[in-house]
Amino acid sequence: MNAEPPGSDTKACVLVVDDEDSVRTAVRRILCNAEFNVTTATSAHEALDILDSRRFDAIVTDIMMPEMDGLELLRRIRHRDREMPVIILTGHPTLESAVLAVNEGSFHYMMKPFAPDELCVTVRAAAALYRLTALKRRALEEFTSGAWQTGEHSRLSGQFDAAVRGLWIAFQPIVDWPDKSLYGYEALVRSSAPDMGNPGLLFDAAERLGRVHELGRKIRGLVAGAIHEAPNEALIFVNLHSADLNDAELFSSGSPLSQIASRVVLEITERASLEQVNDVQGAMNNLRKLGYRIAVDDLGAGYAGLSSFSQLEPDIVKLDMSLIRDINVSNRKSSIVRSMIAVCARDLGTRVVCEGVETEAERDALDSLGATLLQGYLFGRPEKGFRAPVMASPSVKELAIGIK
Repeated sequence: MNAEPPGSDTKACVLVVDDEDSVRTAVRRILCNAEFNVTTATSAHEALDILDSRRFDAIVTDIMMPEMDGLELLRRIRHRDREMPVIILTGHPTLESAVLAVNEGSFHYMMKPFAPDELCVTVRAAAALYRLTALKRRALEEFTSGAWQTGEHSRLSGQFDAAVRGLWIAFQPIVDWPDKSLYGYEALVRSSAPDMGNPGLLFDAAERLGRVHELGRKIRGLVAGAIHEAPNEALIFVNLHSADLNDAELFSSGSPLSQIASRVVLEITERASLEQVNDVQGAMNNLRKLGYRIAVDDLGAGYAGLSSFSQLEPDIVKLDMSLIRDINVSNRKSSIVRSMIAVCARDLGTRVVCEGVETEAERDALDSLGATLLQGYLFGRPEKGFRAPVMASPSVKELAIGIK
C-alpha cells in the first residue's frame, strides 16, 4: 500500500466499508464506543481511494455491494498488502463465499447479525496482530540496515546461545478419536533458559539474529534423536519456520530427520509468509521424495487460510484452537469447522487435526461434526518423552493438576 505503516497510536485505526447507511452507522458506533478510530466508506472504490493515502490497522467490509463486492475488495487489498487483516461481514453466508474469503486470506468471516462484543474482540485481535507484525518487520529492517546497536546485538546473541544450549523437546499426543487409538505426537520446542523459555521469543530472536537455520537444524536433530523412543505406529509432527524451506540441510537425504522422513509430518504454519521461499512447489516435491508428509498448521488463525493449498498441497491440515475453544456452545464455530472438514476431507482428500481440545463437551461436539483427529490437554499435555494419550474421561483432579 502507499499509505504509511501502522503507528503506535493508542487507538487502532479501522476502515469500515458498507453501502448500507444503517449497517455502516451501526458498525461505526459499536467500534467508536470501543475506542477505535473509525473511518467509513460507502463503496469498495471509495475504500481503495482512502487506502491510497491513509494507514489502517484493520478493515471491516460487507460482501454484497454494487459495482465491486467485498471479496473483490479483499483481492485488491491483498495485491497491495498481504498482511492487512480484513474482516468479512455478511448477512447471506454461503459455503462458497466462506471458502473464497478464507482462500483470499481474510482474517475472519462473520455472519450478521453479530454480537457487538464479538465484533470488537475480533477487530482488536486483528489490529494487535497487524501492529505486532509491523513492529517485527521494522526491527528486522533496522537490524539489516545496521541501525541495531552492537550492545543490543551482543546481549540478544548471548541469550539466544543460552536458550539453544538449553533446548529440549516436548511431545503432545494426537489421537484418532473414533478408533480410540494413537495417531501421532507433535514435537514442541522448549528451553530451560529463563530469558527465552517461550518459543515465540526464541524464534523472534533467531529472526533478528539471522540464525533461523541454525535453530531449525538443532530442533530437527533433537527430534530425530528422540524418535526411536516413540511408539512404532506414531507419526511425529515437526514445526517448520518458512525460512527453513530455504535451508539446503532440510533437503539432504543424509540429515538426521531425513533418515526417518516416512514417520515425519512437517508442519508449515499459516502465520508465516511463504513469499521469501525460493521455490515453494519445488521444495514440496523434494520433501515428498524424501518421504515427508506436509501439514498446514494454524488454519483459521491470523490472515491466511486455504490460500497456500495450491502451493503446499498438504496431506494434513490443523485447525487452530481459536476455532475449537467452546465449539460446543458456538453455532458459528460449528458451522465453520463442519465446512472446513467437508472441504478438506471430501473435496481435497486432506486429513484434519483439531487442536486445543480441552473438554469432553468440545470433544463430543467435534465428533458429531465428523472430526476424527484430535489434539489437546484433554488427551495429554506436552511433556518430555512419549506419554500414552488419555482416552478415558479425566477426573476433576487430573484436570486440575494436569494430565500425567
